[in-house]
Amino acid sequence: MKIIVTGALGHIGSKLIRDLPLNFQDLEILMLDNFTTQRYTSLFNLPNSAKYSFHQIDIIKDSLDEIFKDTDIVVHLAALTEASTSIEKPEEYERVNYNATRNILEVCKKYSLKLIHLSTTSIYGTKKKIVDENCDEEDIKPQSPYALTKFKEEKLVQEYFEKGFVKTKTLRLGSICGISPGMRFHAAISKFCYQASTGRALSVWKTAINQKRPYLNINDATGAISFIIEKNLFDGGVYNLVTSNSSVQEIIDLIKKKINKVKIEIVDNKIMNDFSYDVSAQKIKDEGFKFTGTIEQGINDTIDLFNSLKDNFK
Repeated sequence: MKIIVTGALGHIGSKLIRDLPLNFQDLEILMLDNFTTQRYTSLFNLPNSAKYSFHQIDIIKDSLDEIFKDTDIVVHLAALTEASTSIEKPEEYERVNYNATRNILEVCKKYSLKLIHLSTTSIYGTKKKIVDENCDEEDIKPQSPYALTKFKEEKLVQEYFEKGFVKTKTLRLGSICGISPGMRFHAAISKFCYQASTGRALSVWKTAINQKRPYLNINDATGAISFIIEKNLFDGGVYNLVTSNSSVQEIIDLIKKKINKVKIEIVDNKIMNDFSYDVSAQKIKDEGFKFTGTIEQGINDTIDLFNSLKDNFK
């Protein structure tokens, strides 16, 4: 089986390319990345249990035919993902993310490839206590230009499926936590772990301290992707992926279990979101998927990495 992973050097991608061979034999993984973030170290020390090839390519501008033909599945991770930055550059986020997804859909259509498309649970915005994939349209209120673009991508993916062009599955991910070779630190938990581990104050949005949000352990993210491939769940539907719904205060309390002295700095937030709700992941659980990660473990793993380098931080 041949699997293409776009954004293969990123936080999730660099973990996924190592986890896929744990679940599939005789696997060939074609890793695509435009190398904008210079995370070439994500390619170091890959396991010997799969055949790998790396392609430095811009999936918006470059021809994809030679790489995509004769493959089976595309896992489309490539995207601009910083919600706060998207407020300042909404047109850029739509230009990059939407156009990339459209191009991927076209090449999947051309070569009859199956597609796993990543979206985000931040498309939700509701006063309900719990929201799921079958919610009313009034519960879809994207909380940033990034989330709005992802929701537009979802509609495009669904259109291609309904027309019989591409077999798809869309995953709405909670905010990611946990370590990988290509990890970044703009997601809330990773940023908090970095700040706490280096003696900096945790920058907490003043409206968010008691709001609940969905979080996803990276092991559950890669595990769900393998699960969908193994079970062939390309039915055009959507799954929420959420390890835990937690408040910012609960996240801070978990960090304090690892680091006694944690400073908090309350800051004005750019995304004024007064909603607080749980995102249900029951739909994928009903298919048989089991979430095995925890948010605490993701926090502990991240802080342990920093602790191993603590003498380098002043």
